Amino acid sequence: MATLSQIFRSLKIRRFRSAVYQARWMSAMSTLLIEEPKYAWLKELGLSSKNKGVYYGRWEGSGEETTSICPALNRPIAHVTTGSTSDYNAAIKATQDAWEQWVEIPAPLRGDIVRQIGDALREKKHLLGKLISLEVGKILPEGEGEVQEYIDICDYAVGLSRMFSGHIFPSERPGHMLLEQWNPLGIVGVISAFNFPCAVYGWNSAIAMACGNVMLWKGAPTTPLVSVAVTRVISSVLEKNKIPGAVCSLVSGGADIGELMARDERVKLLSFTGSTNIGHKVSLMVQDRFGKFLLELGGNNAIVVNEDADIDMVVRSALFACAGTAGQRCTSTRRLILHDKVHDAVVERLVKAYAQLRIGDPIEDGTLYGPLHNQQAVTKYKEALQEAEAQGGKIVYGGKVLDRPGNYVEPTIVVGLAHDAGIVMKETFVPIVYVLKCKNVDEAIRWNNEAKQGLSSSLFTKDLSLIQKWIGPKGSDCGVVNINIPTSGAEIGGAFGGEKHTGGGRESGSDSWKQYMRRSTCTINFSKELPLAQGIKFE
Repeated sequence: MATLSQIFRSLKIRRFRSAVYQARWMSAMSTLLIEEPKYAWLKELGLSSKNKGVYYGRWEGSGEETTSICPALNRPIAHVTTGSTSDYNAAIKATQDAWEQWVEIPAPLRGDIVRQIGDALREKKHLLGKLISLEVGKILPEGEGEVQEYIDICDYAVGLSRMFSGHIFPSERPGHMLLEQWNPLGIVGVISAFNFPCAVYGWNSAIAMACGNVMLWKGAPTTPLVSVAVTRVISSVLEKNKIPGAVCSLVSGGADIGELMARDERVKLLSFTGSTNIGHKVSLMVQDRFGKFLLELGGNNAIVVNEDADIDMVVRSALFACAGTAGQRCTSTRRLILHDKVHDAVVERLVKAYAQLRIGDPIEDGTLYGPLHNQQAVTKYKEALQEAEAQGGKIVYGGKVLDRPGNYVEPTIVVGLAHDAGIVMKETFVPIVYVLKCKNVDEAIRWNNEAKQGLSSSLFTKDLSLIQKWIGPKGSDCGVVNINIPTSGAEIGGAFGGEKHTGGGRESGSDSWKQYMRRSTCTINFSKELPLAQGIKFE
């Protein structure tokens, strides 16, 4: 048995080691990545050790100072001073004033400004992609791809600025014209999420600006540097064209700023991307003042695989959809519903594919799988796996937190759960896929649709009749309904969004522009008579 002196000596050694580790950690935390030569490129984006997080024609910030943390290293990148209530009030007043000038610019000329923003983003695409990779944790090709989405939607908005289509209808009254007129709303607020800190704002801003609106943006609290860097690119274009910078205002901050936006009647439309829980609360705040909202919320997405599917294509698609972005896309595949005749073959090949994923620093070439965004996500990952095993699931690949700096976990495959198990019906924003075994596509469709969310879905089959059923009224009830491609990776040309608890919003292409405008039905009498509709006489 150890003596008291030995115990005390052991405790002293442990305390000393702990103190050394803590000192090293504090030393690492006190050194910002932006101050190191390896990350000097951050300064080419206009970033510094201390950044102001509020912009409305000038850079301000009198709120709390936040520190952006790199999820691959768990080290600080740089500091950002967020906005206070007074900063918010100043920003929205300036944004409101800027609308008076912006709305007077003809739509094609507004489109040309958006074109210039796209060109400016092209010049900074690689650097912005690296910043997204550094601050979010997604791999560099995905970071650059996100900037490309913004560029693409700018190109789309340029054409749209000459194509807003109203209608002229036949009037039942002689000497009358009946038509639609579309007008901008005013201030469009955007609250974006950490996983797409650039593209989501781009989807909203490019279209909304072409429509004649001005922007007020609050990025995610954990990705403030992307918000600042993107705003610097946009502001340079506005300033060069002698347009008020407040056309695209930024107020960095947390829930307090988000609530101000949700309750402010001057914000005519509020676009919110995030969790279903928070999105529901935001919608109630906006609805309470009869405002308009656009919600892009969660997605418990499924890939359905029929017995005739191309298994090679299934495995390649599932690998990206399940493990890509470390499972942190709203469109990531959470459920893999396999026909019982191909279940074992797909699982076996998917396990082998997972084993070949190159895990590492997301900025480095060749990395396919990076970290989770923060430690809270790591905790949710562990809790979800505990629940899955308790409910009868079996982990056939992954399941561990990796012993390395940063928030790395193994991408995980779980089999053996019931289709309606509690954990299967729960969206967990981590790289876990639940593999389910079905008898046929009809059963798979029912399972796909029983999720509360309705964002993205995909069916792999060569059967034309099943394809028609899948996209028809008795098929998938999601907003994105794919055939033989993954659930993730949407193009900008179509409207993006989902049904049910996903919120019902639509962004990006198709006729999503209508959400950023108000419609008036106009009747014009160019005659000298005054006939009433429906032949009513009132004389």
